[in-house]
Amino acid sequence: MQSSPIRTSDSLRNVRYEIRGNLARRALELSRKGYEIISLNIGNPALFGFRTPETMRLAMIENFGVSEGYCHQKGIFPAREAVVMQQQERGVHGVTAEEVFIGNGVSELIDLSLRALLNEGDEVLVPSPDYPLWTAAVKLNRGEPIHYPCKPENDFVPDPEDIARLITPRTRAIVVVNPNNPTGAVYPRAVLESIVSLAERHGLMLLSDEIYDHITYDGAEFVPLATLVEDTVCVTMSGLSKVYRACGYRVGWAAVSGKLRIAQDFLSALELLASLRLCSNVPGQWAVQTALGGYQSIRELTAPGGRLYESRRVILESTEDHPHLRLVAPQGALYGFIGVEGIPHFDDEAFALDLLERKHVLVAPGISFNVPYHNHFRITNLPDAATMAVVFKRMHELLEEYVTGTPASLQAQRAEYASSLQSKLS
Repeated sequence: MQSSPIRTSDSLRNVRYEIRGNLARRALELSRKGYEIISLNIGNPALFGFRTPETMRLAMIENFGVSEGYCHQKGIFPAREAVVMQQQERGVHGVTAEEVFIGNGVSELIDLSLRALLNEGDEVLVPSPDYPLWTAAVKLNRGEPIHYPCKPENDFVPDPEDIARLITPRTRAIVVVNPNNPTGAVYPRAVLESIVSLAERHGLMLLSDEIYDHITYDGAEFVPLATLVEDTVCVTMSGLSKVYRACGYRVGWAAVSGKLRIAQDFLSALELLASLRLCSNVPGQWAVQTALGGYQSIRELTAPGGRLYESRRVILESTEDHPHLRLVAPQGALYGFIGVEGIPHFDDEAFALDLLERKHVLVAPGISFNVPYHNHFRITNLPDAATMAVVFKRMHELLEEYVTGTPASLQAQRAEYASSLQSKLS
């Protein structure tokens, strides 16, 4: 008897996460064949030699003996209290440890928060470009992601009027990613105040992804969204992964603030969901208090002369005078969202595939971030400056080949690469 293929869930239809998709699988295949791939598709500091601060590692080691059992579903008290202290120092009032949830990274907390909030067909306003987990998580939790544009011509800063036009009776929440992934935009205070005003006027929850909160450049001002919120509920999410270079610890937190008296059902639902997964990684939680209360070494990395600053400088210089590359200077986070102009038939996915196969550099096509255009790609500035210079040398060479080739030959070449990739991965 011939068996039928196992049917997968319909909920996965149109759910994408191309940052770790076909291109990443092809890169792994090439690396197994001996090719050295420069992987710029993921913001993973450890891949490029960054280390978690020693004090955080020691805090975990010293508490291993009390980390072998489950902890409270919301997380250990010292970690939650450290988040409360951070919120208070920023000017967010009324938050206690009861409104803080520790999760297995911000990714889990995004999923839990949306699951606690959404019913079938509820709409969530999500930035475009976005970190694609937000779009995917809304869909997986029965909602409809509605993308508000963050346009390149506006330095990727959203226009509150664009957001206002998208609000309907089914809208439940507005997602804000600041500093932004993938663009590196850091939103001005006035823009954030307008978004908060919209949310308060329409009774919408604010979901603020602030995982890059301390990673800013050239004096850019990061404004915590919760400091502006009074008459609605704000869920602020951050964690150890980026600022503290501890992706593998899988520790994030969500702090619920604002008009808490209307958030009690939401908080109860969030605690129920947290209970169903028992608890998050306990050893990693012991690093939170040390991280938030200790020396902020990220400032050395983002200041002039620091490694992240200097790698970003190479990206800026390599795109500034190039005839076909355009970049809005990232003011925060760990990425550059680079546009390509003046090359007929340019396609971001085909370019990313060419760059991988021929130059052994892996980037994330812009379409991965839920944008309607096909002429951008994202890279991370985590490699050192010398490596970034090599990357752009290879990238410039490939773009020169595009310019000197005929459109027909380029299209045929890309079709051949795409067909080859699909056959290798099938």
